[in-house]
Amino acid sequence: MSAQLDANLSLANDAMRLLRQDVNLALDHLARAHAEPEEHLHKCRRRLKAVRALLRLVRPGDETFFRAENARYRDVSASLAGPREATALIETIDRLSAAYPRHADLYVGLRAGLVERRAATMSDITAFASVVDAATATCRQGLLRVGALSLPADPNASAVIVAEGVRTGLERAKKALAKAHSHGKEEDFHDLRKAVKVHAAQFDLLGKLWPDKTRRKALDRLGGKLGELNDLAVLDTLLKKDSQALVITPETRVVVEKDMKREAKRLRKECLAPATELFDKDWKRKIAKLTGRLRLQFATVTTTAFWAA
Repeated sequence: MSAQLDANLSLANDAMRLLRQDVNLALDHLARAHAEPEEHLHKCRRRLKAVRALLRLVRPGDETFFRAENARYRDVSASLAGPREATALIETIDRLSAAYPRHADLYVGLRAGLVERRAATMSDITAFASVVDAATATCRQGLLRVGALSLPADPNASAVIVAEGVRTGLERAKKALAKAHSHGKEEDFHDLRKAVKVHAAQFDLLGKLWPDKTRRKALDRLGGKLGELNDLAVLDTLLKKDSQALVITPETRVVVEKDMKREAKRLRKECLAPATELFDKDWKRKIAKLTGRLRLQFATVTTTAFWAA
């Protein structure tokens, strides 16, 4: 079950609790990555995404803390991206081969080249250990900085901070969606994917404050399709940049690029409709309701603390 805001804690205490929890989980995966690198680096990056989504949720309350710590975990995540990206490219080839079985033979050689590329990425044990050790040290430094987060104790102010964090995320997704509709560029869909991931993580944090199980499932489906679209873009970039290293013929490359274009066109179409349903709305009433629920929750925490004292 995903972590949620605790109804028994103030925003400041709860945010610090969740940050420590997720960073410690990331550190646990980094410790296990030496034995099972692919699985645990992927899980570590997922934890770091949760950390950054939480940071965006409370960003309106402490912009300075957000900027420093978001940059910290963004850079750590980027340093660990290689193995997962290498696997995602192989999975992309498998999906293309299944979608275009008449070209399956052409994909065999390309897949073999990508498997070799992934093996080479993981073969330098010393370099890999250095990256993991650096990520571990940076995350531990981040743990020491958690206590520097400064958020107001006032329940009204706390409610406004969280609601504004959610609103900003929704508007970010809405803006990316508008660009994807009008321009349809790779970077527009990439921005939409990032916004969807952040909103999904924040949606989990809100828990019963935003009860809508169908929305969470829809976010998962949309995030998956946007992820596949992003993988196609990464593969396209690799083919243009390093096709010789993958040892594929010009003829094979032409076929693969045509298949990728068809798949990208299909995925864009399949992403736009659900994204429009999820994000192309006026969020004023929803944010007002959410703010009211948050005020009640944080006011209850304040009252409980008062009587306990």
